Amino acid sequence: MSNVTVPRAPDLDLAVQAADAAALTAGVSVRDVVDLAELGEVVGLFATIWGRDANPPVTLELLRAFTKAGNYVGGAFEDGRLVGACVGFFHAPAEDALHSHIAGVSSAATGRSVGFALKLHQRSWALLRGVSEIAWTFDPLVSRNAHFNLVKLGALPVEYLPNFYGAMPDRLNGADDSDRLLVRWPLRATVVQAAATGDGPRAAVGPDAVVALGVGPDGLPVRGRLDAATSLVAVPADVEALRRTDPRAAQEWRRAVRDVLTELAADGARITGFDRTGGYVVRRTSEGVSS
Repeated sequence: MSNVTVPRAPDLDLAVQAADAAALTAGVSVRDVVDLAELGEVVGLFATIWGRDANPPVTLELLRAFTKAGNYVGGAFEDGRLVGACVGFFHAPAEDALHSHIAGVSSAATGRSVGFALKLHQRSWALLRGVSEIAWTFDPLVSRNAHFNLVKLGALPVEYLPNFYGAMPDRLNGADDSDRLLVRWPLRATVVQAAATGDGPRAAVGPDAVVALGVGPDGLPVRGRLDAATSLVAVPADVEALRRTDPRAAQEWRRAVRDVLTELAADGARITGFDRTGGYVVRRTSEGVSS
């Protein structure tokens, strides 16, 4: 391998600096994970988070193969202890993208923006390899993830995927369908560069927004109008807790959010943001979200 140092473009230096700053703020060091023992720690961490000790979300053999093939496995460490990890693999060559398959943070390190540090490390890693976009999916009912992905990171929703993985009977998903929202993260976009410095996009709801799906007095979804230029689609405050306490209510929310978002998308609307109070901000435009 050549020892010649190739100067980096200014935006790459800024990406690395943003990742380093995020890790410092979170109190962790974030780096590639390639050692076999540490890859085993990633497997164990994900198994604990998802409650799947007998059937972990990823296996040691798969991670070993991923790293050997040049894919992404990153870990966040606190005093040498793994507290968060993220795994991604490349799309088809022509797509110029990395798919971020799974990410998780230990319960002992939540609330400190460790996940943000991991994503910025993944962003700088991808940019340094000439990749301009990262894509991933998340459960659209999990409000904190919607805020993190769309507001904190500035990712763009592009497709609603009903029951994408099939049954996932684990601690987080329960017996619910595994609907997912696919997002794309254009790594050099102005909004993403701003988000990397802590200035993520804010959802401008505006006075013309109409509730397409709201929350009733009983906590269940209430369908509203779907013909407005700007619609709000609510989600439950904590769907993971709801799945444990009232799985039928969680399933009702799943069906309602799926129906409303896919109907709006079919009518030429797309998700443009997320508001903690109102939910998804959906605007009718000529570039609708695929369903």
